[in-house]
Amino acid sequence: MIVAFCLYKYFPFGGLQRDFLRIAQTVAARGHHVRVYTQSWQGDCPAEFELITVPVKSRTNHGRNAEYYAWVQAHLKAHPAERIIGFNKMPGLDVYYAADVCYAEKVAQEKGFFYRLTARYRHYAAFERATFEKGKATQLLMLTNKQIADFQKHYQTEPERFHILPPGIYPDRKYSQQIPDARAVYRAKNGIGEHEFLLLQVGSDFSRKGVDRSIEALAALPDALRCKTTLYVVGQDKPGRFEALATKRGVRENVHFFSGRNDVSELMAAADVLLHPAYQEAAGIVLLEAITGGLPVLVSEVCGYAHYIAAANCGEVLGEPWKQSALNDALRNALTNPQLRQAWAENARHYADTQDLYSLPEKAADIIIGDVHG
Repeated sequence: MIVAFCLYKYFPFGGLQRDFLRIAQTVAARGHHVRVYTQSWQGDCPAEFELITVPVKSRTNHGRNAEYYAWVQAHLKAHPAERIIGFNKMPGLDVYYAADVCYAEKVAQEKGFFYRLTARYRHYAAFERATFEKGKATQLLMLTNKQIADFQKHYQTEPERFHILPPGIYPDRKYSQQIPDARAVYRAKNGIGEHEFLLLQVGSDFSRKGVDRSIEALAALPDALRCKTTLYVVGQDKPGRFEALATKRGVRENVHFFSGRNDVSELMAAADVLLHPAYQEAAGIVLLEAITGGLPVLVSEVCGYAHYIAAANCGEVLGEPWKQSALNDALRNALTNPQLRQAWAENARHYADTQDLYSLPEKAADIIIGDVHG
């Protein structure tokens, strides 16, 4: 069977991209031909994929996406595929993997009347409607119930089209896969002393992920604590605005930005706390990677996967409406209370041992290559 995967961009460190890669590789491993349509691909491409780079010229994202869609449709007409899988919303999909929030709900909550007159709005609204509106055949792979509620609110989507997936954590992220003395070894490797603290934030799109909130919380620590605390921010984005904020708050020397690292599991073993105070997050796979790594987490309630942190009792979920002081207090409390951090870490490891946090690619592949419309 030829299975066509559609995603606008691939880069190695995005959550959506990592999920796509594992799902596509699982489909290929079951003997199917995987064709990938993308505007750009960064990093290595698996040899088993037929990679097609779609030419686009528009200066705007929505313009490039419209060009991409038209080109792919024409190519599929000449070179048909039995299944068409989208990791971005677009018309004509057999299956859509919902790594994003509901655009209609986001616009309703955050945008005014004039935004709805823009070409950008018309494009994204139309592509979401074509994916979710009632009467469409597209099967919908979902990460959280919150997503489903929002889409049904706006599109009255039939319940039977939704399929909730378990998380899909790489098995090598689990604490039990680490080397002996991993914490000490990786702290030494990164120049973090035994009595210093390492905070970690992982995720592209720093504005959406709340990197500013993490910097503010670091800056609010008491002097004696702040001077021995380092924040690593790992993700694909331009750090300039956040470097300026760190400078303004007097913690520039404490904050280090990395465009992407292949040793995130090592950093999780070395860190004391994962910070993820996002403004918006459909799921947040990094939260579950932290659980499986035995790393305590401070997370905002808006994140789709925040409920796992509460269920595992391995950190603190910060409620809405957002209060920066709540994160400041939670971070100070975590760093000054080693018994609490130890309890959270033990709880995380127990949860990782007893819950299914790993089978997303297999379950997604079952739906993709099964009877999609059944």
